[in-house]
Amino acid sequence: MVNIQPYLIFNGNCEEALNFYCDVFGGEIQLISRFKETPVTTPADWDNKIMHAAFTIFGDQLLASDCFPGNEARHGNNINLSVSFDHSNIMDGTFKKLSVGGKITMPLRDTFWGARYGQLVDRYGINWMFNQELENKKNVDEQLVWVS
Repeated sequence: MVNIQPYLIFNGNCEEALNFYCDVFGGEIQLISRFKETPVTTPADWDNKIMHAAFTIFGDQLLASDCFPGNEARHGNNINLSVSFDHSNIMDGTFKKLSVGGKITMPLRDTFWGARYGQLVDRYGINWMFNQELENKKNVDEQLVWVS
């Protein structure tokens, strides 16, 4: 099964926004991971910022995070479409096809959270995030590279 979810990016106020949206729509925060819980090096004042979060509104799940330190979320780059793949073999081909005429901003690679992940901007300027849980999760901290 493959699904697509909106992924919202914030400038350090992700938690505030999640609480606001959940209050407005009667939603619920399902998951919050903070930068301090990851092997990613960030400034100390960024430790409690949101690296990844999931929340529901009206039964639909949305994803969110604060942008990586040194980057800035702006209108146009602050919403991504996140595609989660099952263990079928279609992710690589889909990523390759969607990147034609666009720009790969992070090649597909194994990550510290136990998934294969990559990012691209398609030829129409839409930001895409590809994620597929690894069947044999392993720690691959040394492979994590953030590309802005």
